[in-house]
Amino acid sequence: MSLTLDTYRLLGRSGLRVSSLALGAATFGTEWGWGTGQDEARELFDLYVERGGNFIDTANTYTDGSSERLLGEFTRDNRESLVLATKYTTLRRPGDPNSGGPHRKSLFASVEASLRQLNTDYIDLLYLHVWDFTTPVEEILRGLDDLVRQGKVLYVAISNTPAWQVSHMQAIAELRGWSPLVALQIEYNLIERTGERDLIPMAREMGLGVVPYSPLAGGVLTGKYSRDDLTATNTAVGDGTRKHFNIANGGLTERNLDIADVVKEVATELGRTTAQVGLAWTLQNPDVTAPLIGARTLAQLEDNLGALDVDFTASQLARLDKASAIELGFPHDMLAGDRMRAVTHGDLKIEPRGAVKARNVR
Repeated sequence: MSLTLDTYRLLGRSGLRVSSLALGAATFGTEWGWGTGQDEARELFDLYVERGGNFIDTANTYTDGSSERLLGEFTRDNRESLVLATKYTTLRRPGDPNSGGPHRKSLFASVEASLRQLNTDYIDLLYLHVWDFTTPVEEILRGLDDLVRQGKVLYVAISNTPAWQVSHMQAIAELRGWSPLVALQIEYNLIERTGERDLIPMAREMGLGVVPYSPLAGGVLTGKYSRDDLTATNTAVGDGTRKHFNIANGGLTERNLDIADVVKEVATELGRTTAQVGLAWTLQNPDVTAPLIGARTLAQLEDNLGALDVDFTASQLARLDKASAIELGFPHDMLAGDRMRAVTHGDLKIEPRGAVKARNVR
């Protein structure tokens, strides 16, 4: 089914309506050595909003705060019609251990700083950005709930956290009557599918909408890299380019380039770009609410938006799935087997509970 940016979806177990593609604003600002300056960032923002987009994602330390500051300028005239998501926990002041982390002091100071930078009275969606395995979950959840009760934050969410911890937090929030988590942001794409083991099923069960970041695997799925890059030296790592970021983080491998080759084949058959195919594949998962697009140019954004009306054949989806398949491992593989179903249910025909599709609303 073809989508548009104004085909709004409900975010998790909430009534909040968001676009089916979210605009990632980590590219707003040039402080990290790549990204866009103010004028071009404004053009990206305007194009997305003009097409009906309302879901914009940033973080308190993206481009050293420029991302939030630019959005604060861009949203002066239409703030109420937008869903602004930001994050906290990354270190804001080097040398100050309490300026980062998910604890209460960091949380309240980060939110106040984000409110100033975003030039707004409230944040629509606040993510815990990075789990630290240190702060008690009760401290985090109570702090988030306090901010919701104060009206400074409307909804709370989480990113980069193990599934067992997210489900633990969601259960506590429900038992205590605190604000529940409504979204889960994870890396998810044809190269990185390990979220299918536990994170995505957990999100479905616990009422969190999945918002994938890096849906194009840092550009690897666009076909911009070749096997010559596999032998590139690391002497230039740290120069700030995406290429060397991917090399340093192991994003360029034979397996990943093989997957990119299949994406290219399918794109050629459909008369589409590789970026559109990679993005459209994430939208095939009924648990995904809105992938994040991080375009740096108007041409890239226009191309990304074309993913909304890509239609795959069953054969094409099967080829993409086969090329990128992962082993779910224990206990998933064991429990999915015919033998275990027979041990549990005998000859009864028991259908597993299916995923609830993302709900589209106008």
